[in-house]
Amino acid sequence: MALPTLTGVGRLTNDPEFRFTQSSKPVASIPLAFNSRRLNQQTQQWEDGDVFYVRGTVWERLAENVAETLTKGMEVVVSGDLRTETWEKDGVKHERTALMIRSIGPSLAFATAKVTKATTGTNGAQAGSQPRGQAQQTRPPQTRQGQQPPADDPWAVDKAKGYSDEPPF
Repeated sequence: MALPTLTGVGRLTNDPEFRFTQSSKPVASIPLAFNSRRLNQQTQQWEDGDVFYVRGTVWERLAENVAETLTKGMEVVVSGDLRTETWEKDGVKHERTALMIRSIGPSLAFATAKVTKATTGTNGAQAGSQPRGQAQQTRPPQTRQGQQPPADDPWAVDKAKGYSDEPPF
């Protein structure tokens, strides 16, 4: 049976905690809060409803990106699998709900973001197959037969290289 999936808009209650495992894998813990804020029609004031707190975990390249990008207080759009973490401390068993995050990014409802494409990985996968800093070569875009892109086209292909490494922004 599959784990339940959570997709929603939450807020970081603290900065991500970035570290490496004993086997040198990057991992980050992200404390999140989801709440049911609503507008009271009678008073025209916003009221906070129930709050769901959960600790999210991200691995590999996603953990590195999260640590570089997200900070306490940011609103994020997140998707992942809910699970139960269990541990024993001083003879007492503990449990808590946790979120294995598959995807996370800043919410653009009240903020702006500048996106920089990562140069490693395959199709957004967390674990890249190439060393960091080496761009993955792709096929050049095809133009219609007989048509050449305008000279001022920022997406135009460099004919000497056969492709462009840089986005036009």
